Amino acid sequence: MRSRTGPVLLAIAVLAVAAACDAKPASRSSPAPTTQAPAHAGGQHAEHGGVAAARTPRALAAQLEQYLAQHTLLAVRQMRSVLTATPDYRKAADGELQEYTGELAGVVGGAYGDAQGERFERIWEQGIAHFTAYAEAVAGNDAEAKQAARANLLADAGAYGAWFTEASKGRVAAGDAAAVLRTHVQQLMDQADAYAARDYDQAYKVERAAYEHMFEAGTSLAKASFPPKTAAALDAPVEKLRAGFAMLLGEHMQLIIDTQRATFAGAPEFKAAAAQVNANTAALTQGMGAIVGPAKAKEFQSAWAEHVEGLLEYSTAVAGNDEAEKAAAREEMRGYSSRLALFLSDIVRNELPLGPITAALGQHDQHLVDQVDAYAAKRFGDAQEMELEGYEQMLGVANTLVGAIQRTVKPQLPVGGSQTGGGGTARR
Repeated sequence: MRSRTGPVLLAIAVLAVAAACDAKPASRSSPAPTTQAPAHAGGQHAEHGGVAAARTPRALAAQLEQYLAQHTLLAVRQMRSVLTATPDYRKAADGELQEYTGELAGVVGGAYGDAQGERFERIWEQGIAHFTAYAEAVAGNDAEAKQAARANLLADAGAYGAWFTEASKGRVAAGDAAAVLRTHVQQLMDQADAYAARDYDQAYKVERAAYEHMFEAGTSLAKASFPPKTAAALDAPVEKLRAGFAMLLGEHMQLIIDTQRATFAGAPEFKAAAAQVNANTAALTQGMGAIVGPAKAKEFQSAWAEHVEGLLEYSTAVAGNDEAEKAAAREEMRGYSSRLALFLSDIVRNELPLGPITAALGQHDQHLVDQVDAYAAKRFGDAQEMELEGYEQMLGVANTLVGAIQRTVKPQLPVGGSQTGGGGTARR
């Protein structure tokens, strides 16, 4: 499985400077919206599934990227709950998947019309049922049921292709759309097979690739809902830079959650999840190096690694039921957040005021603290809510960071890659 992070990093390297030149200044007062769903089909603006309608290509792309990538991870975790026979977590995951699917369908309905949104929802719900059936077949070592679920999932990909070409009025070929979903299907089956075989390294690698694949699919789904001239706005350097950082920062949030939860599963799974946290940190460091140069990127890596270490030290204390260590880790995390905020404010020449960015990073840490506390207490529904809120908040941080970068980066800044090493868990 080839990770798609490489092209994203290349885009960041090439586009960071261009973004500063072709983008209009962003507002300092608030991040670009990441929680709005689009509603431009037929000129109508409405609310779907409790998600506010958006009115720009950027808002649409951000929403669909968020929902498709997050939905992928919800499905991965739900399938693993089947494999590990943890019914309480499965119940929470099933409920979250159902709710999230309804919201995703509302976003799609806002873009393509209510009828198409409802058709999309039926296809997506059918896919969830078939993913569950596949996991159950793997868990039961039932080769015949596994093959039947696989055939159904590939048929779902074909149905999606037919839907997409009709909804987009032929802007996307059915075969191309089906191929995107076939990749998604294969990735989710592959990660389930690897996880069941206790090949955790492979399972987490494939999970990360699946997240990135569907994040990018969200951009494509957004573009196809607009006429070509309007959709071209999403090809602007600043939009590609936004998407690249949003993907990597959202991925950071999710991989930390994986690793925190793997603390309760044992060393092999923890190490596999932590390796992907390191890979994500390396990718973020390279992206920063493309913008601010290798020396500053090394400073970022050091500050970011401390941030990661603090979060995992906290989860280790939770797993060990060590209240004193929890308190100590939490205090250290506050210091790490302050240092990281100071670094980020400095590299964008104070375009990000120190107070708000410190508060945003503190909120990020709090989401992760709250979710691991809830997970340890087996309050899985609460853990899921913290996961979703934290992911959404992290995408807002990404938009704010890109807005500051586009106001300050200069054409003469270095665009070379940075030296990378451990991503924050190497010492554990």
